[in-house]
Amino acid sequence: MRLLVFFDLPVVTKAERHAYTVFRRFLLNDGYDMIQFSVYGRMLNGNDALEKHMKRLIDNLPPDGSVRCLSVTEKQFANMKLLVGMPLFQEKKVNSQQMLLF
Repeated sequence: MRLLVFFDLPVVTKAERHAYTVFRRFLLNDGYDMIQFSVYGRMLNGNDALEKHMKRLIDNLPPDGSVRCLSVTEKQFANMKLLVGMPLFQEKKVNSQQMLLF
């Protein structure tokens, strides 16, 4: 299972830029990988992990802007099509035997 986070945050004032930076650092420190600008995702091991990371996400939301999230299965995520550009190194295909979740 994957949790995808989509956000659009204002960065006009210094305080807004700081809130953006704090939120982005939270995502990176919590194990999210950048899929593209303002779209981050992380792997989860079931619904318990989904609930835990949703709570963490809610606890670290910035004061302004728009933040959305979507949970998808690995099969659904694998069906995503890359239309323009190159895949990131985090997107290297691995089979289920190579994947180890803690």
